Amino acid sequence: MPLHSEIAAVTDRVIERSKEKRAQYLAMIARERESGNDRPRLGCANLAHAYAGTDEQREQLKAGRSMNIGIVTAYNDLLSAHATYYRYPEQMKVWAHEAGATAQVAGGVPAMCDGVTQGYQGMELSLFSRDTIALGTAVALSHRTFEGAALLGICDKIVPGLLIGALRFGHLPMVLIPGGPMRSGLSNKEKAAVREQYAEGKVSRDVLLEAEIAAYHSKGTCTFYGTANSNQMMMEAMGLHIPGAAFANPGTKLRQELTRAAVHRLAEIGWNGNEYRGLGEIVDEKAVVNAAIALLATGGSTNHLIHLPAIARAAGIAIDWDDFDRLSRTVPLLSRVYPNGSADVNAFEDAGGPAFVIRELLRGGLMHADVATIASDGMAAYARKPLIEDGKLVWHELPAKSGDDSVIATLDAPFSPEGGFRILKGNLGRACIKVSAVERERWTIEAPCRVFSDQASVQDAFKAGELDRDVIVVVRFQGPKANGMPELHKLTPPLGVLQNRGFKVALVTDGRMSGASGKVPCAIHLSPEALGGGPIGKLRDGDVVRVCAEQGVLTALVEAGEWEAREQAAPPLPADGTGRELFAMMRLGADEAELGASAMLAAAQL
Repeated sequence: MPLHSEIAAVTDRVIERSKEKRAQYLAMIARERESGNDRPRLGCANLAHAYAGTDEQREQLKAGRSMNIGIVTAYNDLLSAHATYYRYPEQMKVWAHEAGATAQVAGGVPAMCDGVTQGYQGMELSLFSRDTIALGTAVALSHRTFEGAALLGICDKIVPGLLIGALRFGHLPMVLIPGGPMRSGLSNKEKAAVREQYAEGKVSRDVLLEAEIAAYHSKGTCTFYGTANSNQMMMEAMGLHIPGAAFANPGTKLRQELTRAAVHRLAEIGWNGNEYRGLGEIVDEKAVVNAAIALLATGGSTNHLIHLPAIARAAGIAIDWDDFDRLSRTVPLLSRVYPNGSADVNAFEDAGGPAFVIRELLRGGLMHADVATIASDGMAAYARKPLIEDGKLVWHELPAKSGDDSVIATLDAPFSPEGGFRILKGNLGRACIKVSAVERERWTIEAPCRVFSDQASVQDAFKAGELDRDVIVVVRFQGPKANGMPELHKLTPPLGVLQNRGFKVALVTDGRMSGASGKVPCAIHLSPEALGGGPIGKLRDGDVVRVCAEQGVLTALVEAGEWEAREQAAPPLPADGTGRELFAMMRLGADEAELGASAMLAAAQL
């Protein structure tokens, strides 16, 4: 199928805008590649230090004739998604040996969980943990004793951070290795209902805790379609997984064999292999557009309107919210996974998963097929489903219809002719809104606003009954420069309750919402942010604000002269404690959300 003209036009726009930086990037990784294998160039003392920690692989490493794989791992046993990686390195060393290679853990990176820190001080470190992970990845690979790398990470900031750091070593072949989602527990819809009941004081904390533990109950990623699982969909669409690896459950034969296949494949595309391909060559403009398309077609996390531009910048590529907006108006919504539906990612996988969505997008000319991936046959490989047959890993073509057409649709009968995002513009700046789970009659909300500077104050006002009316809740000084741009997911239950009571409700903020944001319209990532003079700082209680996803409008309905004359609200004092003061340099140097909200990338002039 020929590529859709609008997909081609957006890609051409990305290519043109990226021309200079992309050329610089490709020249950089070409120099790195042409300098040759670093290990023979290192001094003997340097190599001795690198080999001292291993016994069983030392002779093979000394010989220097086989590929050495660097493992960068986000393992910890605090977080369910990353606890799965506990035994991976020792298993991967065995599988590397099967492929005639060696493997060493090059380094570990932090993995924090927004689910644990949500609503508390630790969330103010969350976004900048991505840049910390990128720096940790660069430190791990800086030893230059590897001819390829395996990146072990799954969740919100971890995958973007690993990729940003790894792309600066883009001459190396690499593969991302996921761990899979936990099996289904208490449904996401039931969990959300208990949260709303607790917000209204109808159930106790003990009841809420039991519901949460029934939902989050074992190793693996959470089962809703938030940022973590959106990561996995995007990695499939960029061709950086072994095909179909995203959503196989931990502890299964399929999961083990997919990881084994990833190690074997990395050896095949390695430094001296016939199929050598560096990470920086795979992550090109078409791959970035494919990632955006997959995100939109599945109603994925709004966090990737920050993360994907940051990943792209690390490869010399510029994609912006206008590109997302144009793609969203072209790409149909093909899946209904919570919060865009009642199903979870296990049901999504059972219905056909990423492979079915990618197959449909390719069939309709809505995704670039002519791209390099870690698989030998390009994007076509990601349109097939992995299975275990007779103890062996195989891939099968998919049937014409999904296993559950209430979860995954075909192009012939999509859930919506458009994807899940819109860009909003007006005298308050630029923001984005996820509409895939918002009922159409709520796409436009016009109401007096109530202005806050933190989400705890919103919760207090809700409990006091002060928000029982049509209201636009404004939460400002939540941008990257102000306090690290935390997610405001604690607002989801009270705002949902107000909407259930029949009020017209919306949120406007320069902060983030969770990848699980759903039925309440939320204008988020507002730029420029309040700190430093963003127009959101001019809003006063009672100002009428219009949020309109239909027309792409975000406006304070205040007379122009009065608006121009208003002074900015004073920002709150910077907070300390919980390590927040240590991230001051990242806040001070951070650029706007649309650019990726990164001090690191800004300072590097990427």
